[in-house]
Amino acid sequence: MGTTVAVGYDGSGPSMPALQRAADHTAASHAVLRIICAWIRPLFPAGRGSFAEAVLGDSDPGYGADLHPWSRYVALGDSFTEGVGDPEPRSPGGLRGWADRVAEELSKGHPGFVYANLAVRGLRLEQILNQQTGPALALQPDLITLSAGGNDMAFRGSDPDKLAAKLDAGVELLSSTGATLVLFTGPDWGATPLLGRNRARVAIFNEHIRTIAMLHKATIADLWALRQLKDPRMWDPDRLHLSPLGHHTVAMMVLESLHVPHTLQPLQPGGLPERNWRQTRAGDLVWARQYLIPWALRRLGPHAAEKELRAKRPEAEPVVGADMPAGALTAGYSP
Repeated sequence: MGTTVAVGYDGSGPSMPALQRAADHTAASHAVLRIICAWIRPLFPAGRGSFAEAVLGDSDPGYGADLHPWSRYVALGDSFTEGVGDPEPRSPGGLRGWADRVAEELSKGHPGFVYANLAVRGLRLEQILNQQTGPALALQPDLITLSAGGNDMAFRGSDPDKLAAKLDAGVELLSSTGATLVLFTGPDWGATPLLGRNRARVAIFNEHIRTIAMLHKATIADLWALRQLKDPRMWDPDRLHLSPLGHHTVAMMVLESLHVPHTLQPLQPGGLPERNWRQTRAGDLVWARQYLIPWALRRLGPHAAEKELRAKRPEAEPVVGADMPAGALTAGYSP
């Protein structure tokens, strides 16, 4: 990538202003080239080293600041983003989750990288936008993830068109910051008892989300298309939240949606024992008695969520702590 350098007035060589402009241009070009390489490199996993060496003159680029442009990540949402279903005593709030796992990967090679997670379980879309948008903007993020509407769609029977109008307004405000914005589609709950009855509304809402993402130049993290979530071991026994394996899988999908190389590896759980129809229905009844009915009663009771309304990471802080190895699975979990 050549640079033309002006010759000085005396014809003897380049002038100082021209040299400075040339240096600035070269530095900017190199920075742009590195960002382009960061986006292209995942397409060449087998030749990553030789690709980097040929283009960047670097035989071992590793995972560092040149592989993505972000330094301040803020996650907004509900229990999905909070990390419910992925317990980790060493993490803030005792939960890890996909957002923590994404932040761990993004922090590698970025000494100044910070992360905040404002998500609170049980919140509906309008509550998320009203309560979390202001604090998020105050943190001046350059990367935002937003997952909202799951509680509205699954448990409130909300109109997806009206819900999308509220989401569009919120996304417009968040995208006005210039930050990279990631939006999530809802998962396909078609095979889940009771929740499956909302499948058509979720599908309609997902189409709205894709349209909103296109209008505001946001990235889509497509849970509906993530076929791995069909496996019941991706879910907590309550069938409402992801398991540690599910959070790990979603973290991989988010990083790949952002075209960021990462160290997370696909994990394949062992085979499920076959069950007949009667055993499956009996399992559904046990699930409803142990999880669904108590959950519904808690939500219907007065002041059910008061003690939960606290974000686990309200401030933007460095990610890895308490000697937790970034990218590791929750201790004691074996797929």
